[in-house]
Amino acid sequence: MKKDTKSRRGYIGSRLRNYFLTGLVIAAPVSITVYITWSFVALVDDWFKPLLPAAYNPETYLPFAVPGVGLIFAIIMLMVLGALTANLFGRTIVGFGERFLDNMPFVRNLYKALKQIFETAISQSKSSFQEVGLIEYPRKGLYALVFVSTRTEGEVLTRAGFEKDGMLSVFLPTTPNPTSGFLLFVPRKDIELLSMSVEEAAKMVISAGLVTPKMKDGEDDEPVILDAKQADELREAHGQGSDDEGSNQEDSQKHENA
Repeated sequence: MKKDTKSRRGYIGSRLRNYFLTGLVIAAPVSITVYITWSFVALVDDWFKPLLPAAYNPETYLPFAVPGVGLIFAIIMLMVLGALTANLFGRTIVGFGERFLDNMPFVRNLYKALKQIFETAISQSKSSFQEVGLIEYPRKGLYALVFVSTRTEGEVLTRAGFEKDGMLSVFLPTTPNPTSGFLLFVPRKDIELLSMSVEEAAKMVISAGLVTPKMKDGEDDEPVILDAKQADELREAHGQGSDDEGSNQEDSQKHENA
């Protein structure tokens, strides 16, 4: 009777724990996503709402705050700025401002670096991080996931001596924060491109390998793990099959000679 009571309590406790973990898996990503989105909208509102004229601010006419007004205003201002700088007059003003910044020692370096980063990110947004690769890192026999950025060019490729075979510029993310990592230049022959998408690889990195994407191209989703007995049986069967095949080949050869 006591054993039945203990087993029943253990069963109920296990079910309650599973329910809690299932609820946590569902609620945590949603809550974190909502929190980050809300924080971003509030931050942009704090920056741009003071720049919005009172006549165009809905909060002037409403008794409550309207979230997202500053974000919408920022998007409209960026579109207007892009339209103004797309013509000759706007480009002239931008050129004058850049020449002015060139005379400021520290500011010009910071401005040029940020401008190059944004131009590269926007111009290559359609082709950046479209493939996932596998390399041996940090030593032979250990493997790490990398995101392929682009083909390596310029002085790095020439100095490395792989102009013929080619190299790839890859980003090696860290776990569990994939936004930080290392830039590596890997010979093309030393990287194995995978079929998984960038999103699937990012999930695998963030979860520290707990979330593993399924294999594609008709391959098995999960590897078959054999114990020692099954492995011995498989070896024996394989050896017997090889012997039978060899004997069949010898018989056919004798038949042909006859």
